[in-house]
Amino acid sequence: MKAAALYSAAGSLLLTTLAAAPAGGAPGAPGSPGVPGAPGTAELRGTAVVVARARAAGIDFGPCSAADVPNAPAGVRCGTVTVPLDYAHPDGKQIRLTVSRARATQKDPHNSKRKVPRQGALLYNPGGPGASGMYFPLIGRIPQWKRIAAAYDLVGYAPRGVGRSAPLSCEDPEHFFKGPTASPVHPSEAYKRQRIARAKAYARGCAQRSGSGLRFYTSLNNARDLDVLRAALGEHRLTFVGASYGTYFGALYATMFPSHVRRMVLDSAVNPDPEKIWYRSNLDQSAAFEERWADFRDWIARHDDVYRLGTTPARVQRSYDTARERLAGKAAGGKVGPGQLQNAFLTAGYYDDFWPSRAAALSAYLHGDPKPLVRLAAPSPETATEAENAGAVYTAVECNDAPWPTDWRVWDRDNTRLARVAPFETWDNAWMNLPCAYWPVPRRKPLDVRTGPGELPPVLILAAERDAAAPYQGALEMNRRLSGSVLVTERDAGTHGVGGGPNTCVNGYLDAYLLEGRVPARHASCAPRPEPVAVASGGSAGKEARRDALKGKGDRR
Repeated sequence: MKAAALYSAAGSLLLTTLAAAPAGGAPGAPGSPGVPGAPGTAELRGTAVVVARARAAGIDFGPCSAADVPNAPAGVRCGTVTVPLDYAHPDGKQIRLTVSRARATQKDPHNSKRKVPRQGALLYNPGGPGASGMYFPLIGRIPQWKRIAAAYDLVGYAPRGVGRSAPLSCEDPEHFFKGPTASPVHPSEAYKRQRIARAKAYARGCAQRSGSGLRFYTSLNNARDLDVLRAALGEHRLTFVGASYGTYFGALYATMFPSHVRRMVLDSAVNPDPEKIWYRSNLDQSAAFEERWADFRDWIARHDDVYRLGTTPARVQRSYDTARERLAGKAAGGKVGPGQLQNAFLTAGYYDDFWPSRAAALSAYLHGDPKPLVRLAAPSPETATEAENAGAVYTAVECNDAPWPTDWRVWDRDNTRLARVAPFETWDNAWMNLPCAYWPVPRRKPLDVRTGPGELPPVLILAAERDAAAPYQGALEMNRRLSGSVLVTERDAGTHGVGGGPNTCVNGYLDAYLLEGRVPARHASCAPRPEPVAVASGGSAGKEARRDALKGKGDRR
């Protein structure tokens, strides 16, 4: 599942007294020692020690390096925060998380004479697992974010394992991002055996390249790191926006540290049901992508005068299948095979502002011009290291977080059944996660995300009704589990990451919550954003190439 990078960011998009007990929790509360799946007492005490240190040390912000935020404007500064690899041993091996910040402008975008009161730091995570939020401070330049940027310091960071934050790696990046590759919808037994062997080798590579510390890259530790960041920033309570996977460890944080929460936005919420983490949630996601792929084909068919790919969704499907068959016989540009075509069109399931460029590239290819498709879908060597790192973090966190089936027959049965009705993404999703069947690190039982009445301030949940990467049922389940939370739904829409984008209704609720602490009295809904405008040119393909290159194996939720 791919991250909602800065809400598809081009604009579409402490209390230290927890040594004895978890913050805000009486004995027996969720997250307390003794509750099945709960964090241990040693980790809780270790977190308290580290939080106290972070509050005392703060963050020494200075100029950002090119590796952190390339060409960062003067107002964006970077620093590091030290956390232990293992919170049960706070004095053991330490790692550093990179952090970026733009100070609140305190300038009212609608009244230049009015000074806006600063409300503290707003931390952001774009998801993944494996995505970096280091670019987040730049979002204050987008009109939809200017009011929030006036009131808050915008703070991004690279979670553990990502970028320069103790980076993980599972294979040589030179071997990671190559094309062309196959992507059979109904794989043969021989192909399955190849993918099993590849998954086993990948899992071994993670252990060999990352060492004994591999098991500490988990969602629970991401939540603990978030509390350390809060303290290092001098915040007594956390104001947080998490997108996609960021909603999951945000919910873990809310369960573990409810009294530390000031305001929390969970955008495109992942289903936090422990039974869904993570094997079943990926099956649910594959089913949802089939519906989103149908939406995209319907849109293309309605614009057949522009794309000439078919006047019905079925005919568009035949055009797509024709392209897959041709690419299997001869790769476009020597680099784009069925696998690269699939990945390019998978991103259209996340962001409908990608629809025009994908449709235009497919049309051009089938009508004799492969160049737009090559520009859009060819592997990008310059992003291989970053993409491999994202893939390693994604795999490590999801494999470490929860039990996975270890019998291939279970995977084969479940995905074969699903592929009969949802062929678009099912097997590619399975191959991506299959290393978890052979993972060399013991798996954990997921924490039961749940808060009781009065334990947590109101949480704002945002969701698109037809989101494929984070199916809508997940937002409903998150709402049920976080007492007092309120859900805002973008109806009949499927873009992954809805806050701060083009929907003024959604943004009204987001601004009211972050700026004034107001939530609707009951669940609210907004009309969908306008559909993309059909254009024959794939002119945006070049601009999207780098963003897509980072959405291979890794940047998935």
